[in-house]
Amino acid sequence: MDRRLLLAGYPRLPMLLAKLAAVALTAALLAFCTTIQLWISLPARHAGALGLALAGAGLAYGGIGLLLGSLVRGELEGFFLIIMLSLVDTGLQNPVFNTLMDVAGVCALPLYGVNQLALSSALTPHIPWSHGLLSLAWSAATGALALLVLHTHRPSRSPWSHRARVQAG
Repeated sequence: MDRRLLLAGYPRLPMLLAKLAAVALTAALLAFCTTIQLWISLPARHAGALGLALAGAGLAYGGIGLLLGSLVRGELEGFFLIIMLSLVDTGLQNPVFNTLMDVAGVCALPLYGVNQLALSSALTPHIPWSHGLLSLAWSAATGALALLVLHTHRPSRSPWSHRARVQAG
């Protein structure tokens, strides 16, 4: 859809800003609903920090989705990449599967800060607020990269329309 809008002459910056706003609104709404559900089922100690962690997860993966949407051509490839990234991300942080949690690089994963903030806000009296900034950094970095890719990458018409023009001419 983005490619079609860009080929029709729609400006790039307003389109990406609208996407960023939609991601932020969706992340906030889902975080609010999930925080309420968790508060009812699991009396978390710090609901505000838990909500911030959940919103950070939505923003981080929303930014990654925007970046992948700007880079990959088809929806199937984008779905595959985001699912595989989330499986690797959560799998490496799962203490059952990965007993060596202090492996270098785990703290650079998108959901590392979110996991630390959510678990500590739900189960301990201490809140590591700095971990919440990691997901915001992921969201800002991937959103900026998506803006850069969308700004520099010029969409081309599909190869099918090129073949039709060649055969007709």
